[in-house]
Amino acid sequence: METEGIRLNKFLSEAGVCSRREADRFIEAGKVCINGQAATPGQRVIPGQSVTVNGRTIQSGNGDNSHKDKQVLLAVHKPKGIVCTTSDKDRAPNIVDMVDYPVRIYPIGRLDKDSEGLILMTNQGSLVNKMMRSGNAHEKEYLVKVNRPITDEFIRKMKKGVFLPELNVTTKPCVVKKAGEKAFRIILTQGLNRQIRRMCGQLGFEVRMLKRLRIMNVELGELKPGAYRELSKKEYHQMKEALNGSTNHSYKEQKKEISDGR
Repeated sequence: METEGIRLNKFLSEAGVCSRREADRFIEAGKVCINGQAATPGQRVIPGQSVTVNGRTIQSGNGDNSHKDKQVLLAVHKPKGIVCTTSDKDRAPNIVDMVDYPVRIYPIGRLDKDSEGLILMTNQGSLVNKMMRSGNAHEKEYLVKVNRPITDEFIRKMKKGVFLPELNVTTKPCVVKKAGEKAFRIILTQGLNRQIRRMCGQLGFEVRMLKRLRIMNVELGELKPGAYRELSKKEYHQMKEALNGSTNHSYKEQKKEISDGR
């Protein structure tokens, strides 16, 4: 930690407590203290200070950073009904409590409550920031089941891009393949809010099941709902290499790329 300290939200993110945005919300809600005093937005943490979140010590007075020693990156199968936010406002079970990992971790991006499948969880704030700010489009693959038979016209329009009037945007061209009478697979390189559901709805189809099968090089595979596994060394290094080749646009420009909230 620099002698002049680092911003509190960055400290909490790098400690694996939460994302920077969630840290700002915790600070504004009065849930974060430095040396026993309620912290303020933009405040900096000086070496040796004690930081607590909801009464839990994040750093002891002697500057011990043992909580950061173990770097964690998990592949998790989020079941339907679990939310990816850690906000106290949502009464539904959240993914952090579900995994109950011994080291504080949080999800990279989101899957909405009604969706299931692969989500990555980590305590590496720098990795989250890299993925969230990536200027490159990283693939995410889904299996989707809808309420009626899929037509060639539906596949063609989904591939080409669908105008979403509520967002005033046309989705980027993507890969779509039929996977059954009422099912298809889709590979996206963007992540607008509830994008797949909105695209289907605009074409007169209703999503009955949505499962994320892959994020970049990491696949859901046979992982059971509610279960998790650590990424293999090969998966981790492949992901790092892909991210190292990415450009870094501003978070405001790129935040939807990973936080898809479908």
